[in-house]
Amino acid sequence: MSVLRVAVVGVGHLGRHHARLLSSIEGVDLVGVVDTKRDRAEAVAAEYGTAPFTDAAEVLDAVDAVSIAVPTESHAEVALPFLDRRRAVLVEKPMTASLTEADRLVATAEGRGVPLAVGHTERFNPAFLAARPHVAEPGFVEVHRLGTFPDRSLDIDVVFDLMIHDLDLLLALAGPEVVEIKAVGVNVLTPRVDIANARLEFGSGCIANLTASRISRDRVRKARFFAREAYVSIDLAAREVEVLRLTHRDGAPRVAGGKIDVKQADPLGRELEDFVSAVRDGRPPQVTGQQGREALALATRIAEQMANGGRT
Repeated sequence: MSVLRVAVVGVGHLGRHHARLLSSIEGVDLVGVVDTKRDRAEAVAAEYGTAPFTDAAEVLDAVDAVSIAVPTESHAEVALPFLDRRRAVLVEKPMTASLTEADRLVATAEGRGVPLAVGHTERFNPAFLAARPHVAEPGFVEVHRLGTFPDRSLDIDVVFDLMIHDLDLLLALAGPEVVEIKAVGVNVLTPRVDIANARLEFGSGCIANLTASRISRDRVRKARFFAREAYVSIDLAAREVEVLRLTHRDGAPRVAGGKIDVKQADPLGRELEDFVSAVRDGRPPQVTGQQGREALALATRIAEQMANGGRT
């Protein structure tokens, strides 16, 4: 295909950025933006030189691919008709409101032979990409993802809103098998869990301790990986990485290293470029529907343990 026809469904806080970035990718024709709020659809469409719509069905036959940034509860309802019509789909995280819906999306995408990507943007964070080659067989991981109180995503627990980013990263680095979970969570400002802590034990033996909060004063996005004779610290917000290694000189152990070079880029821009490339090349995206489903499954297990007293 010489030009990839794409639409964005849901142009609130995040979807507006999808529209902005997609409109700037070479070889992409942003044929429309969809939002149930007509004035918002019209404003975003005018800003990026495209057409406004209020119903996703209106662009179903006009696109090759679609980016979906509606509330989580509507992900499956919006995505399924596109997949069924063999339109490639990028759906924001968490991919669906339930594992049953996630399984339907994955099965439909596989059955129709079209790419299904999930918006785990931190996989495209320059700091994560720079650190990944240095993280090998971690034994212990400490993660903090703290944010100020948001004006969106309050329909889901902080585990699905924030912690799921780090669950996806851990599954990519420590392996898919989680053998034990201990988790606690507290609702403070909403009826949902606003702050949560989870301790995960992986089949590899790695232990990970994660804290996620949306009621903090400061914005923190940090992960520290401890491996045999190596320490890797990732600041996902500042996009900085420090790598320290144990060396031996003159018969004595020494710690050497420091900050490493991080090639800066916009994670969401990289994610959308990868999606476009996957559709063009007929290859799987870097974060597949199945991987999005695995992150959702782990988040669901953590949420269930919080509800059942904290341990499995």
